[in-house]
Amino acid sequence: MKFAVIRFPGSNCDQDCFSAINSIDGAQADYVWHKETSLRGYDAIVLPGGFAYGDYLRCGAIARFSPIMKAVIADARAGKLVLGTCNGFQVLCEAGLLPGALVRNRGLRFVCDMVTMRVEVADSPFTHGCAQGSLLRMPVAHGEGCYFADPETLRQLNEDRQVILRYANDRGEIVPDANPNGSIENIAGIVNRERNVFGLMPHPDRAADARLGSADGLKIFRSMMETIASGRAAAA
Repeated sequence: MKFAVIRFPGSNCDQDCFSAINSIDGAQADYVWHKETSLRGYDAIVLPGGFAYGDYLRCGAIARFSPIMKAVIADARAGKLVLGTCNGFQVLCEAGLLPGALVRNRGLRFVCDMVTMRVEVADSPFTHGCAQGSLLRMPVAHGEGCYFADPETLRQLNEDRQVILRYANDRGEIVPDANPNGSIENIAGIVNRERNVFGLMPHPDRAADARLGSADGLKIFRSMMETIASGRAAAA
């Protein structure tokens, strides 16, 4: 299965995504430069973390207008799986593929730490194999990772089960102390209504080897592969 890892000027987690995906049997990741205009031949798309275009104006605001984003948006609307991590999540929100926005962290400080998240939806295309309520540990590294949405959007996200991950403590409790950035309702990751576009601030690409503290991020990529395989089987 082929994953396209988009490279914007200022991306700095593209190599982490490339390495994590290529460590999985049956997966192949390729870099795709932001000036490309087609993603034909790829089964899934990954928008990595970093500081696309230096995060000028707003995080992701300029990257949203890169030539490749027309293909990302078209493929997302056609049902292809799209994953945005950290800066990639910000780009997806700026592009209108995910609702809400990422704003400055509570306390206005950059946060770099390991966090725990509780799986709120275990049957999404990105969380197959994760039991409902199970805990995942991944690193965060961001200054503008506080997720915000207006009350109506938030109501809809909860009603439609689009909140996939929430920050939690080691006992799985959704408490303020577990929230690294002030995100509303401890939201760490959401999907679109069609459930094929997923954005999260923590880095699954940096949680791909237990020797480095966690391999939980591989569950996200393997779930995507399982979803793709199921889709192929159904089409056949």
